[in-house]
Amino acid sequence: MLTAAGDDELDPVVGPEPPTEAATPRVLTIISHVMEKLVARNEWLAKQTKGFGKSLEAFHGVRAPSITIAKYLERIYKYTKCSPSCFVVGYVYIDRLAHKYPGSLVVSLNVHRLLVTCVMIASKILDDVHYNNEFYARVGGVTNADLNKMELELLFLLDFRVTVSFRVFESYCFHLEKEMLLNSDASSLKDSRPMQDSLSPTSSLSTLYV
Repeated sequence: MLTAAGDDELDPVVGPEPPTEAATPRVLTIISHVMEKLVARNEWLAKQTKGFGKSLEAFHGVRAPSITIAKYLERIYKYTKCSPSCFVVGYVYIDRLAHKYPGSLVVSLNVHRLLVTCVMIASKILDDVHYNNEFYARVGGVTNADLNKMELELLFLLDFRVTVSFRVFESYCFHLEKEMLLNSDASSLKDSRPMQDSLSPTSSLSTLYV
């Protein structure tokens, strides 16, 4: 588990193994790529400034988990069955934190805990049906108590600004698509259509990218 003691082993989730998905939603691939790029940049900055900042200390582990960001997001999606749009909104939360607390860096020590907390809160906002904190804690490899604390910490850090308008959601989709294209990794995706092709004025956020 991703515990405060630094143990980075993920416990198997109690219950039947969910059916294997035909393919990982494309948006998860893009977000994991962008987050990995962000973490790599921030790790370099942390070495220059000799510190990560204090605002995100509640999400810090003793050591970086061995599981990659991509595999971690896939795990969350596989077990929680939250709508793929939750990952976009979770990314919005992290970006808001980065802008509000520029001195506090998203790095390998906190990125996994931030992601599971952000996606969980997003699922509560977007999805009609969602799992509780205890289940997300098991999936994310943290204790239920820690996840409860991180959820409350995140809400206060964001000043409880957890709603995302359709306009903002769409702008982040364009941003994520641009980031992938700029890094010449779009060819690695099976579906080369722009992400925003799935958007329409009548679409519900909770039904996008399914």
